[in-house]
Amino acid sequence: MNKTEEIFDIYDKNMNWLGAAPRSEVHAKGLWHQTFQCWIVTHEGGEPALLLQLRHPDKDLFPNLLDISCAGHLAAGETTKEGARELEEELGLKVNFDQLMPCGIFAEEDLISENLIDREFCHVFVHRCDQQLQAYVLQPDEVSGIFAVKAASFERLIHSEMDELTANGYRLNAAGFLEEENLVVRLEQIVPHPTAYYELVFRKLREYGFIPQA
Repeated sequence: MNKTEEIFDIYDKNMNWLGAAPRSEVHAKGLWHQTFQCWIVTHEGGEPALLLQLRHPDKDLFPNLLDISCAGHLAAGETTKEGARELEEELGLKVNFDQLMPCGIFAEEDLISENLIDREFCHVFVHRCDQQLQAYVLQPDEVSGIFAVKAASFERLIHSEMDELTANGYRLNAAGFLEEENLVVRLEQIVPHPTAYYELVFRKLREYGFIPQA
């Protein structure tokens, strides 16, 4: 094991704590562990939009795909409240944990390959932030870009009710600066999550009044 390798708490399928293990073992054996996830909704452009981060090409899980605004593993012994540090680490966004709106815990399994299995208890939150996209400070070894998609269009794309949508945002260039970019996004360019996961997120976004009722 690499001396700097992350250590995660591990659990059984009922979320009973079993001990701790290094990240490589957790993903190789498909051991259950915990993550912090936060979807950021913005009205900066007038219409409700969700922020998607572009995952770094060197990520072991789903490189170069668009995903949740901010997400990260909880280290061994770390609480969900402490996991909210990911917002500042990945996006440069300082937010008090009490400002995040909880969506609950979602158990997700991704069988990526025979030797790469990701089983997560996802602690999911939503947060409204209307700052401009270029004001985000991205963690260059984790996040390659930040893009906004209209919430209504994204929901339709997830349910295969449309083939593609336009995402407006910024990508980090080789010098580490944000460059404006528009993307045409199809479903295969987004990290796959179960339909039930997205139904949870959109239900909570509506309950909290962040997006209109369907």
